[in-house]
Amino acid sequence: MSGFRATLGVMSTDTGTNWAAFTAAEPTFAKTVEERFAAYTHHVLATLRKDGSPRTTGLEVRFLDGELWLGMMPNSLKALDLRRDPRFALQANPGEGTGMGGGDVRIGGRAIEVEDAGTRSRYAEEVEPPEPFHLFRTELTEVVRTYVEDDAYLVVQVWKPGEPVRTLKRT
Repeated sequence: MSGFRATLGVMSTDTGTNWAAFTAAEPTFAKTVEERFAAYTHHVLATLRKDGSPRTTGLEVRFLDGELWLGMMPNSLKALDLRRDPRFALQANPGEGTGMGGGDVRIGGRAIEVEDAGTRSRYAEEVEPPEPFHLFRTELTEVVRTYVEDDAYLVVQVWKPGEPVRTLKRT
């Protein structure tokens, strides 16, 4: 998909960073996060309703060509929420049981709806979503991983644009 890749590059704004910029800044952490999302198909997206209360819904995500993409059915409530207020939180499916192999992974940011017909077409060729669909690219504001180390420590890794990963350990 060289045509798709050619139109997308590393993007960073003063409000968020795309997946490619995160991966360039923190390749090991980014790989761990992607692997957690790849372990399961469906994850949990939190958006904000009109009244400001949270809405959580299931969602499939795609990491393609330096972007984290969110695709949604037409006029779904989560898509309408994001059109009104682009802030979101995305949590990787923790899996069965309580082990959370690989840890608990969350991404916070803003979702920007993609209107460009060429980008939408290239995405559709690659992913083959049911038509019609909403497509959002993401600007990351935070990536967090929480896991247990040596059955003794709770470890929290936090990354924000322009900062290195912070690691906190608690007993």
